[in-house]
Amino acid sequence: MARLFQLTFLLLALGFSAHDASAADAPLVLERKIPLEKVGGRIDHFALDRSRHHLFLAELGNDSVSVVNLATGVVDHRIEGLGEPQGVAYVAETDTLYVANGDDGAVRVFRASDFAQIGKIDLKDDADNVRVDAPNHLVYVGFGSGAVAAIDVRTMAKTMEMRLKAHPESLRLDPAGNRLFVNVPNAHEVAVLDRTSGKALTAWQSQPDARANFPMAVRADGTQIFVGYRSPARLVAFDTKDGRTVFNVPTCGDADDVFLDEKRQRAYVSCGEGVIDVFQTTATSANRIAQLKVSSGARTSFFDAEGDRLFLAVRASIGEPAAIWVYRPQ
Repeated sequence: MARLFQLTFLLLALGFSAHDASAADAPLVLERKIPLEKVGGRIDHFALDRSRHHLFLAELGNDSVSVVNLATGVVDHRIEGLGEPQGVAYVAETDTLYVANGDDGAVRVFRASDFAQIGKIDLKDDADNVRVDAPNHLVYVGFGSGAVAAIDVRTMAKTMEMRLKAHPESLRLDPAGNRLFVNVPNAHEVAVLDRTSGKALTAWQSQPDARANFPMAVRADGTQIFVGYRSPARLVAFDTKDGRTVFNVPTCGDADDVFLDEKRQRAYVSCGEGVIDVFQTTATSANRIAQLKVSSGARTSFFDAEGDRLFLAVRASIGEPAAIWVYRPQ
């Protein structure tokens, strides 16, 4: 007992505690918080301009997009006067920022050098998630009651419209082919589209009672997609060859983003219940190794694999100002 007391005293004297020891072993460590000033309401998705160290954040409830300088940790600029911005994407080829607005369905295009608006593509209704297809000079935007638009970034014009059964949520490009994977929650399916023809190829379901599939991630080799369901709360991996369910495991409630850390073979799931789930994955399984408690309602995130950081959007609440929480994987 005396030796234990001496050891405890020594650790306290050196500034350690049981909390510090557990934090040191955690797969994600909170590195800093970047305040967003007076931002209220729901916060949505992120994009990154690496050349300028700019992280863009769609502040849906604030009708704005913040431009956060990751080098200084401050908001450099705020694009205001938007209409419920949801999806954002930075296009390096044209040095532009695409912002999809849920209110009027407009996709607004801004110069990333000075944030002047230089284009607008009117999709009429509920423009949402955005993905960049850099090799083909395209941006894909989910919108309306069931469609994905292809926009040529050189002309800022819509070139194709792919129809779906209901409104699309997360969409991902197949890195090993020409397919587009799209979550369609109200149709209870993952739609698989051909990006050349715009036609539907097939649709996948994990189980008959699976509902509300919002977030999605795809492995770098294109062999699997990871889909987060809210009802019941599950993380499901599909084999992209045939749509076979590889695994189906419980996860946190109200999942809105899933990202894969290929370096560590992990999946990060951010959920509105105020949790980040961390899974260790293999080709055939996922095992939850940590569940980090965060702020309630903080459900959108962004993992920068090259910068090796996970960014979490934390909305304002009683006692917790709006901020971006920056996590370092270890």
